[in-house]
Amino acid sequence: MKSTSLDSAIQQSAVKTADQAPIDANAVRAKHRQYMFPGVIQYYEEPLVPAEGKGRRLRDAEGREYLDFFGGILTVSIGHADDRVNAAIRAQIDRFSHVSSLYPTLPVVELAEKLARIAPGRLSQTYFTASGTEADETGVMMAQLSTGHTEIVALRHGYSGRSMLAQSLTAHAPWRPLTTQVPGVKHALSPYCYRCPLKLEYPSCGVACAKDLEELIRTTTSGRIAGFIAEPIQGVGGFITPPPEYFEIAVGIIRKFGGVFICDEVQTGFGRTGGKWWGIEHYHVQPEILTTAKGVANGLPLGVTMATPEIAAALKALTISTFGGNPVSTAAANATIDIMEQENLPGNAQAMGARLRDGLDGLKRKYPGTMGDVRGKGLMQGVELVEDETIKNRTPAKALTNRLFEETKKRGLLIGKGGLEGNCLRISPALTVTADEVDEAVSLLDDSLKAAGAR
Repeated sequence: MKSTSLDSAIQQSAVKTADQAPIDANAVRAKHRQYMFPGVIQYYEEPLVPAEGKGRRLRDAEGREYLDFFGGILTVSIGHADDRVNAAIRAQIDRFSHVSSLYPTLPVVELAEKLARIAPGRLSQTYFTASGTEADETGVMMAQLSTGHTEIVALRHGYSGRSMLAQSLTAHAPWRPLTTQVPGVKHALSPYCYRCPLKLEYPSCGVACAKDLEELIRTTTSGRIAGFIAEPIQGVGGFITPPPEYFEIAVGIIRKFGGVFICDEVQTGFGRTGGKWWGIEHYHVQPEILTTAKGVANGLPLGVTMATPEIAAALKALTISTFGGNPVSTAAANATIDIMEQENLPGNAQAMGARLRDGLDGLKRKYPGTMGDVRGKGLMQGVELVEDETIKNRTPAKALTNRLFEETKKRGLLIGKGGLEGNCLRISPALTVTADEVDEAVSLLDDSLKAAGAR
């Protein structure tokens, strides 16, 4: 789809916005440097300034078009400016936009009912917040209240958000600016097979990283833990994907020591991993608490914490979330989930994810020295770039990754990156992506790898 088709898609929107003055990209970049915290990171030597988008396409303020295969960090789950979601948003804004959680509203209870229907296991009651960080905070609090214990086990390479507790749960030094951390958080080995901290090989390892949880609990905690928080696929960590047995072993140990499983589906939820609504469903474990955000409302801010009835009942104190369950965000989420169901987007994520994986595996064969690992599920695919995999040199290729990003930008492809060294590609288009767009993205990535000096 060329730029004329993006023009057509925007012009055919249900509501045409009034003409606006052109955006001065240089002025936007200058004001960002002047008025925003310098810690707000941006991609590219010269950051692009998005101006408009439709579906899987974006155009920047300087008229360049991009195929978006990062989707606002796995958030624009059914595509930019979807007419049906936009219509639901406008309809709700015309009614009223905010009342706080002190009053029940129709969009809120409709969404809670939908979530109870599609959630795994016995998760049936929901607390709404405005972000994934708040959702994880709520999940930890509920684990502590329901068990009467305080210590939490998290995973190395995990990411939980930007509050003090969330940074304490996060085991990723570049994302932990605070030297003072919340006590009582213990970090277990990550199921990072490509860089196994135990120097073992799967499957002969017997998933030793999961079994090590028992010693971690017995030697670094009181032996009575509140819970275990983990992402089914570690997002910021570089789409680290555990082996199939990992969660059954790990969660069994957690429950043995009195803890509950808090499943962090902020990135993996809502069909992202293909074929199922939730990433944890690939691992045959049912959590007591589930947190999610990002893709639920196609870009509007909304955090979700779900729990079993027994755990939900453990909260006895007064509580309120001013923006949690905002009627506009929940109206957008209701429309998003309806579209996902009507169009079987988890199924499309499975099919298009398999096509994307085939393309990435082909590139790995073409660039065996550079593409050290390809991993992920559905439309959550990661590529780890190294200096020379052919001699088992797994040194992260950070400089190459940065060059590659400049090349993908030149060619009109947006992807993400992660990993402790920033050398892991994170590829995650909207769940509505087509086969032609997947093939186009793989081709653009191929050209960019070659131009960046991949081998």
